[in-house]
Amino acid sequence: MDVLWLADAHLPPEQRHPLVIAHDWEDAERRTPLKLTEALDAFLEPPLHEVEIDLDIKLPGREEEVVAALGERGLVERAMISTMELHTLGRILELQPALRRGWTYPKVTKDWNSKRWARLPVLGAMVAMRHRLPGLAAQKLPQFGVEAMWVYHPLVTPRLARICRLAGVELIAWTVDDLPRMEKLVAIGVDGLCSNDPRLFAQLRD
Repeated sequence: MDVLWLADAHLPPEQRHPLVIAHDWEDAERRTPLKLTEALDAFLEPPLHEVEIDLDIKLPGREEEVVAALGERGLVERAMISTMELHTLGRILELQPALRRGWTYPKVTKDWNSKRWARLPVLGAMVAMRHRLPGLAAQKLPQFGVEAMWVYHPLVTPRLARICRLAGVELIAWTVDDLPRMEKLVAIGVDGLCSNDPRLFAQLRD
């Protein structure tokens, strides 16, 4: 679940907007998103009471609230915090060492693939990132001490899967919504998949 809040850092804590489940600010403004606390409460009741949780924090600065919300519900052992923000990775470790952490890559602020004019530059950038990511992962994963690496699925390669396996880190690909691509990623060696369509996992098992 993606976690963010509206831009309100200038306000005192008691006046700030609640943490919500939304992909970005545009997503949050298009609808009325669930509060983080409401979403976490759902994982205390069947059928979600045994499901593990990943919270992908989109902005740094309110890590204490996320950790407190998990702790108050006894969800620390069932949760992972993933993020593109390196400050947040370090802060979570300070606040609650028992919380598993994941490094989300790459760091992006918008869905550039949805913008027609950006598609060609994005394609070029993706080719470069795909080539250098295994070396970057080999260098950074031991430094970060994370349990997982969450990678945009076009960047996943067999070499990256080997690097993660050697580092003892789970490789999780996001966000994959077609079955053939999911099958290819499993064959490459990913440990997990993130999808908007959970029905695909039943087909993948078959």
